[in-house]
Amino acid sequence: MATVSLCMIVKNEERVLARCLESVRECMDEIIIVDTGSSDATKEIAARYTDKIYDFEWIDDFAAARNFSFSKASMDFAMWLDADDVFLEADKNAFIELKNSIPENVDV
Repeated sequence: MATVSLCMIVKNEERVLARCLESVRECMDEIIIVDTGSSDATKEIAARYTDKIYDFEWIDDFAAARNFSFSKASMDFAMWLDADDVFLEADKNAFIELKNSIPENVDV
């Protein structure tokens, strides 16, 4: 089965982050959180789901932050979600089916 790193950039997402991470924790092989300067409990919430939490000084460049998060990924594939995104049950099932359908000889 293909493996997937979820790479997220966050800032002050304490209201929505747990819901997002709870919805994807069973279908992601790695969760990477890049925090761009939270002053709330975002990092503490993230720590319930991963120990891969990194600080990134915000330089007004989403691509730089996103690319930094991707640089921390160690699985076959990397994807991102925003903190207010949620996988519904059907999404989880479809995602797992997709992971299972990717041939092992795909050049990543």
